[in-house]
Amino acid sequence: MPLFIKVLFASLFLFSCGEATDEAKTRAKIFLNGTIYTGDDANPVVEAVVVEGNRIVFVGAEQEALKTAPDGAVVDLGGAYMYPGFTDAHTHLRAVGNREQTLNLEGTSSLAELVEKIKTRIESASPGEVITGRGWIETHWPEGRFPTAADLDAISPANPVILIRADGHAAVVNTSMMNAAGLTATTEVPFGGDVVLDEAGNPNGILIDAAMSLVAEIAFSDPSQQEIINMYQVGGAVYNAYGWTGVHSMSVPLADVQLIEGLARDGHLTLRVYNSLNGGNPEVLGFFSNRIQTPQNGLITTRAIKLYIDGSLGSRGAILLEPYSDDETTGLQQMKKELVMPILIEALKAGIQINTHAIGDGGNRLLLDWYEEAFAAVPADQRAIAEPRWRDEHAQILNLADIPRFAELGVIPSMQPSHAIGDLHFAPERLGLERLSGAYAWRLLIDAGAIIAGGTDAPVERGDPRVEFYAAVARKDLSGFSGQGWHPELAVSREEALKMFTIWPAYAAFMEDDLGTIEAGKLADFTVFSGDIMTIPEAEILEVEVVMTVVDGKIIYRRD
Repeated sequence: MPLFIKVLFASLFLFSCGEATDEAKTRAKIFLNGTIYTGDDANPVVEAVVVEGNRIVFVGAEQEALKTAPDGAVVDLGGAYMYPGFTDAHTHLRAVGNREQTLNLEGTSSLAELVEKIKTRIESASPGEVITGRGWIETHWPEGRFPTAADLDAISPANPVILIRADGHAAVVNTSMMNAAGLTATTEVPFGGDVVLDEAGNPNGILIDAAMSLVAEIAFSDPSQQEIINMYQVGGAVYNAYGWTGVHSMSVPLADVQLIEGLARDGHLTLRVYNSLNGGNPEVLGFFSNRIQTPQNGLITTRAIKLYIDGSLGSRGAILLEPYSDDETTGLQQMKKELVMPILIEALKAGIQINTHAIGDGGNRLLLDWYEEAFAAVPADQRAIAEPRWRDEHAQILNLADIPRFAELGVIPSMQPSHAIGDLHFAPERLGLERLSGAYAWRLLIDAGAIIAGGTDAPVERGDPRVEFYAAVARKDLSGFSGQGWHPELAVSREEALKMFTIWPAYAAFMEDDLGTIEAGKLADFTVFSGDIMTIPEAEILEVEVVMTVVDGKIIYRRD
């Protein structure tokens, strides 16, 4: 049985059977016999926590906890370490579930291995079946290049093939796919995209950003509702097993909102989800105008829109102020200002949070400029929410002059530390050493007064909180390597890393009064690890195990 199916069954069993009686539903739980990090600076470490229903009612000494709830059910932590519930502030939950059920190319170590994996898949394919996969990244391959149509044609001359890069901003297709889609050297390239040509001037199979839409009709069929349900259930179960209690899910299709709410209501999605809807759908603004200002359904909250300003660094789609060091391009702009500004102004008036993807220093400057212009156009007293808490999703490469602007404008950098692990092997080549001083600049942003909502960007990355925490405090790859010019001084402290995945994501979702720390009155979301990630050596952070995940007062995952 595949691992993700085992995780799904185990999580659903715990949720449905762990609270079997009315007495168990109402009886207080006392968490003790472990080290409990509260995230509360005034009371950082305690012995016990008492939960009634889905709320924390006591935080403090064990003896007092037992007096507070003398008939409570003791949850023995067994010497483990409990933290406020970890929240992934940037993921794609549906895509995570889809990754676990399709051809996953993550970890492919060479172009030769990629070709071999596709060859094996094709052997079981029916004639004409479209072969899809995702997760390859070429930056560490010995071949030192992107795959091309020629590589795929040798093993699949008939079946159309599309393989999406790990970042989701580029894909390689074979000639069969290009022929089926009618893609030629004269095809008009959509705004925000690029079709890479070979020396003869013909498409070589690499499609960047918006150019992937040229083959979408052939490459992708619309999933059934049951398939979408499976994606969310599997994605949620995998996240629970990693120790996440909540996620900020990005680019969510509008049609998925009611489905997600129903899954949570019926107990089939045991994860706190904050939805950021796909801003490419013109009906999104109408969705908010037809519902209460911050639509919420139990564990599910929907109050944000996701936009894109540029592409990724790896596929050279991120917008840079100066050309790439290894190419003449400066990236690809994904939005036109004249189309975006009316959305930003309406969002301020309606109380909708805007979360915009920006990676390059040029893309991030555009984002800050456009946000600032919108803020000036709609003063605080004319907004539905005076403090809109708009976000910059990724903020990977910044010009040093723009770093103070985040705190000055109240813009939240939503960043994924694991990007610095993978990118350190190719970013110096893309950017040159000088621009690395503003790359993944967590330390500079925090020192300038910003808070950082930490996430994973899964399925671009694995989605493991241990990797993210390690990357934030170590600023090294998983082997302990840190390259030239990688600025180890830009790492964060353990305390700051904990905030990046607890209280700061809560703030970024307007939920800091209910989530992010272990304090009386707040919702009972906890992550329990086998090791003390606040003190153990950096490398050992990657080795701790998830002991327990608690969401809304319920133990929804427990290690065997």
